[in-house]
Amino acid sequence: MKKILFLHDTDTSLKRGAELTITQLVALGNQLGYFVEVDLLKNYESTKSKIQQSDLIVLNSTSRCRFEKELLRYLVDEKINYIKIEFDYNFCIRRNILCTVDRGIRNCCDNEKYHLYHQVFGNAKLNAFQSPKHFEDHFAFYGESVANKIIMPPTVEVDKLQISKIKNDSVIPFFGDLSYLKGGEAFLDYAIENPQFTFQVYGKNEIRRELPSNVFLNDYISNEEVLKILGQSKYFFCKPLAKEASGRLAAEAFLSGCEMITNDRVGTWSFDFYPNDKERAKQEMKETPQLFWDNVNRILNQNETENVPDLGHVLVYKSYGGLGDIFFCLPSLVNLKEVSTSVSFAVHPRLVSFFTKYFKEINIVDEEKIKEREAEFDIIIELGNYPAFRGYDLPHAIRYSTHKKVKQHAIQHHIDGLAKFHKNYSNQYKGYPYFERNTDFENPYYVVHPGAGFLLKIWPTENYAKLIEELHDLFPKLKCKIILGKEDPNPADFFTKEMNHIEYITGGLEDIGKAMERAFFHIGNDAGITHVAGAFNVPTVGIYGPTGPGSWGSFAQFNEIIWGKKGNCDLRCNYDVIINCPDRVCLSSTTVPKVLSALYQLLQKAYEDIAFDLKVNPLLEIDFSEKDCLLKINQNELLIEYRDLSMKNSVEEILKGNFKDDFSEEEESLIHVFIEQQVLFCIPELK
Repeated sequence: MKKILFLHDTDTSLKRGAELTITQLVALGNQLGYFVEVDLLKNYESTKSKIQQSDLIVLNSTSRCRFEKELLRYLVDEKINYIKIEFDYNFCIRRNILCTVDRGIRNCCDNEKYHLYHQVFGNAKLNAFQSPKHFEDHFAFYGESVANKIIMPPTVEVDKLQISKIKNDSVIPFFGDLSYLKGGEAFLDYAIENPQFTFQVYGKNEIRRELPSNVFLNDYISNEEVLKILGQSKYFFCKPLAKEASGRLAAEAFLSGCEMITNDRVGTWSFDFYPNDKERAKQEMKETPQLFWDNVNRILNQNETENVPDLGHVLVYKSYGGLGDIFFCLPSLVNLKEVSTSVSFAVHPRLVSFFTKYFKEINIVDEEKIKEREAEFDIIIELGNYPAFRGYDLPHAIRYSTHKKVKQHAIQHHIDGLAKFHKNYSNQYKGYPYFERNTDFENPYYVVHPGAGFLLKIWPTENYAKLIEELHDLFPKLKCKIILGKEDPNPADFFTKEMNHIEYITGGLEDIGKAMERAFFHIGNDAGITHVAGAFNVPTVGIYGPTGPGSWGSFAQFNEIIWGKKGNCDLRCNYDVIINCPDRVCLSSTTVPKVLSALYQLLQKAYEDIAFDLKVNPLLEIDFSEKDCLLKINQNELLIEYRDLSMKNSVEEILKGNFKDDFSEEEESLIHVFIEQQVLFCIPELK
């Protein structure tokens, strides 16, 4: 006897919705000769033990399970055979993808859970959805991962319908609690607009507003009583705010002959039997449990491993977005290569030689010339633009379903966008395919880019000049390469002395690439060149102003991001705000010592394995007294109490930057504390 284990997070004694369907499926499974059991996900180890003893798992709702992620990872990692029955939108922490109907909701997703469900659906032997619309919603997010599916209409007990010839046209019922998501507000508004009706609610009022005089609350009733009332009712109101996967209650009302006062958010209405073919609807609903078990039998008896063909020869365009956007999409193309025969990436003609030289994982082609050869490809993808401001009118443009919903870097958004094309596409960011770089330690230099595509987002150019001068004073042997585009401001206009150690890079992207190949570090604004540095894995200090790093931060392995907006400005910036901002405090508040401190921190992390010099944090403020000294860095304070005069002298010398060749044991302990507290930094030795 085959053992089938249903996993569900809610007691099935509640005979409504998912629980009623599960009860029906379990009962039929036992009748068909299977041993069917339900586990309510109370104990992880107990659940795992049952899984190991079962022939097939039926994974239902898990959002209320406290070990949900561990359970899902176990099913995927151990390659357990399972069917996924989706009753709601379990990948969403709200279980209702309310963000798709309310544009004000954003950044609400659990990133880890959202990405885990790509694997859950993709590894399932079968995915079962509650309606065509329910499936379409999932396909918009997960694409081919959910394509192996059946669609199961609500398992309404059609033989228990109690359709009356005489209909009550004065009372409109509502079953369940009046809630915001279930359309409670719309129901009460309708009651106010239609005082000629009486409205009977069989549940509680969870909406914080006074009930109209024609609305009455009643106790919960059984499903049998619900069917009786529906059979006698002429009208039924169902206008949920959130999308309903199926809407069993609405389906029962429809089959009972009620006239529907509804909207398009009820999944059942997406079946082609609605609204004119009640008999076919009844037949399909009656057949649903047997359809499910027919698929169980097929899965249990299939021996061959599923062979999913790859995508063939793929052509990818990136027609919109700046230079940085191109670098953001490269990891997604590497993942795409794993499920394709070949991947060709079409770029602007001026970029072909650069990407051909440095990005060797993918075939780089001229976007103008390749248009004549599109027939050679099996699939063409247009990455469009993330964020999805425009580009939907482009042929082959994809939609970024995660846009403004999942809070993550643009790199991951591109990966999620392509993950929809193949169930075996890995939606994991596996690290950046960095271009080859060999830091020049013999003749070290750093790179600065003082410009940006949008000049109102740059750190004041006079500050760049001060920073370059100070770095030269601190590290006389360290050379500087300044990248200057045609419209970029030039720090040379603000130098107060001769700067003979500087080289200007004014050529194209290949010249910039050459500079990045051996650079010691990079300092730049929120601009595409910062992401060129990231592609070469150059340790980077990024200076951000009106628009924070968010989805567009540096992706270099070692980076420090300075965002001057925090604590200085609460405005939410768009183009109009930025061009009318009189002082740009988000940028002007970032001082040269702050950037220098971030640079020290960066260099300490990036080059920890080479010989170093000690440097005092440029942000350090010191209040010396006879018995102690108070150290301040931003909002942090550290009080050092002197044990004796010798300790006092040692502390003062260290904090003044007067370092000896040999330190006493006590001095070494002090230095260790100062390094831990970022009072001192270990900077690579540049001699």
